[in-house]
Amino acid sequence: MKALKYFTLAIVLFLQYHNGFAQEKPRYYDNIQKFKKQDSITPPPKDPILLVGSSSFTRWKDVQAYFPNHTMLNRGFGGAHLTDLIRYAEDVIYPYNPKQVVIYCGENDFLSKGATPDTIFNRFKTVYDGIRQHLGKKVNVTYISIKPSPRRRRFLEGTAEVNAMIENFLKKEKNAQFIDVYSKMLRSDGQPIGAIFTKDSLHMNADGYAIWQKEMAPVLLK
Repeated sequence: MKALKYFTLAIVLFLQYHNGFAQEKPRYYDNIQKFKKQDSITPPPKDPILLVGSSSFTRWKDVQAYFPNHTMLNRGFGGAHLTDLIRYAEDVIYPYNPKQVVIYCGENDFLSKGATPDTIFNRFKTVYDGIRQHLGKKVNVTYISIKPSPRRRRFLEGTAEVNAMIENFLKKEKNAQFIDVYSKMLRSDGQPIGAIFTKDSLHMNADGYAIWQKEMAPVLLK
């Protein structure tokens, strides 16, 4: 009888621990585990051009077809914030030893409580400094400007400010580039081009990605 009680107690404690861990898992933990499983089945390419960031990359499933002369590795996940890139850099950036890291992230950070352009720039700087510390000065770091999504018109002024801050910073750095897609996705009146976005007014359709392809192609390393 005692043995049954102890066994039952052990099961209860295990379930409590398991449920507690599940509740405490950080954002996008499961996405990162899927990447690790994928890498264990199919080893990632050597010296890739690594795409890392939020859903604009996550949804770009056929990015390799846009750049057939390059070896692309897409590790965009969910609706990542720059804080998520900081948290998971040791999982989705450093292990791949990329020759070039292309970042699209920061748009979702405007949804963070109290976030300002300075806050978002400093988060980017933390990501950048981590890459330099772990991968050295020779790896190329490229940042794609935050896009002007119609659904987030209220952030357009802050978006332009963050883009300018990051662009000015990268101009002073070696092996670093800034890709401006922001201005290419605006109408002449300064408003987003609605036709290049999907119905959610947040993510891009093929016409939007065609703009990105045109701006990225000259910057990607051979």
